[in-house]
Amino acid sequence: MTASPGPSVGRVLPAAGQTIPRLGFGCAGLGNLYAPVSEADAAAALAAAWDGGARYFDTAPYYGHGLSEQRLGAFLAAAPRPGVLVSSKVGRSLRPTGARPPPDTGFIGAAPFEPYFDYGRDAVLRQVEASLTRLGTDRLDLAFVHDLGVLTHGSAHEGRFAEALAGAFPALRSLKDQGVVRAIGVGVNEVAVCLQTLERVDLDVILLAGRYTLLDPSGGEVLLPLCRARGVGVIIGGPYNSGVLAGGDHYDYAAAPPAVTGKVARLKAVCAAHEVDLAAAALHFPLLHPAVTSVIPGARNAAEARLNIAHLEAPPPDALWRALRAEGLIPRAAA
Repeated sequence: MTASPGPSVGRVLPAAGQTIPRLGFGCAGLGNLYAPVSEADAAAALAAAWDGGARYFDTAPYYGHGLSEQRLGAFLAAAPRPGVLVSSKVGRSLRPTGARPPPDTGFIGAAPFEPYFDYGRDAVLRQVEASLTRLGTDRLDLAFVHDLGVLTHGSAHEGRFAEALAGAFPALRSLKDQGVVRAIGVGVNEVAVCLQTLERVDLDVILLAGRYTLLDPSGGEVLLPLCRARGVGVIIGGPYNSGVLAGGDHYDYAAAPPAVTGKVARLKAVCAAHEVDLAAAALHFPLLHPAVTSVIPGARNAAEARLNIAHLEAPPPDALWRALRAEGLIPRAAA
């Protein structure tokens, strides 16, 4: 088993000249995704990640309807700004709900706002300004256009995509020229829209959630080689596929179906035969691809944050990847 670089060691994002740490912190859970997270646990999770060397934090206005950004901003107020990278997203605006409870978006006890899609230029500029306020900073290191694609928008996707081409992407490019944003990209859950965007937009980076994992390595077929050839960085979100690869029961934000739990059991058995925790294998798998700059699991408390760091510092042996290939559980070209 070879030694692993620490969380803060990373790869250079060519288009933006930034080094993105290998291990980041995905802050969706800090917006109370699936279950409430106390203020104390949120702060402790961030502190444990920081103490373990994590220096990249990804959030979005959608996560807890602003709650995740607020919690991250409160923590970062005491952190040395030159030592941290922060990314957030555009595409959804937040409007106050007043006396009404916030809508059910999967974030339990979300802030009293209703998120709604708007990829227009003026809306995106306001979204960035609001995110900067919640985060307590004057710039975003990375800004992603959030949740484009058929999975999110269905038959309305092409209209939303056209809106983003005319509004969101030029707005972020302008903010990049002004130094308010250092790199721009998309933050999505499907490969097709990444390929569609790359045909039309000069991206610095792609945040791809759940599509280059032990359960779903589909992003490695066409997208990752294309990104490597073009110098576009790839950050892998959701390396545990919403938790099912780390002992949970969610897959892609819903209850894991039998086909998924069956594959998880097979993966776990092979990992156990090599004395490797399944979650550790899930965390390391994306990082084996040369196009991937970073992986960003989430954590709801200090123990989970420390466990992510421990997994990163214990890379699986090459024999595990050979065994997974032999069992047909990962593509032969992977790992």
